[in-house]
Amino acid sequence: MSELEEAWEVALAEAHRRAQSAGHADIAEYLRLRASNDLSRRAGIDWLLNSFEKLAGEANRNGASLQMAREASHRFAVHHSTMVGPRLTLSFGVRSLSIEAGWPRVPSDRFVRGGGLAHARIKHFGKERLNQELLLMRAGDASPSWILLSDTKNKEAFRESGIRDHLTKLLSHDYR
Repeated sequence: MSELEEAWEVALAEAHRRAQSAGHADIAEYLRLRASNDLSRRAGIDWLLNSFEKLAGEANRNGASLQMAREASHRFAVHHSTMVGPRLTLSFGVRSLSIEAGWPRVPSDRFVRGGGLAHARIKHFGKERLNQELLLMRAGDASPSWILLSDTKNKEAFRESGIRDHLTKLLSHDYR
């Protein structure tokens, strides 16, 4: 977490405390929900990037030579909105796979379409048909999970097997 994000959390906690002590239950509830959603967003994004890093490390231990680079604060556009979050880039020679994930931080960044908490994009450099878009969703009381966005209306969960598929494609001899 960056210093700015830490300062933001402290400011939100203080605003929540002040709203409660002033009797503004509606504002206090909004701030509690905001903090809870931000925690879920960070946990979901950490799972996604850490899983890619873990499986890339396993591939390296089995003879692959993947290079990993992580950028902490990356901005990317999704439709007319701006997402802010980390980006992980995995390189294998001239091949590259990037995973970017985030959510809007300020009102001018707009919103996550589809009612999601966060948005992620998995991009194979030069192989657009292999790219995938993900949405971090919360279903009822369950923990948030990544859902694969597709042309169909099916909401398919994105799991570790999907990460393995991306790495297998990146490392394959006939990268198509």
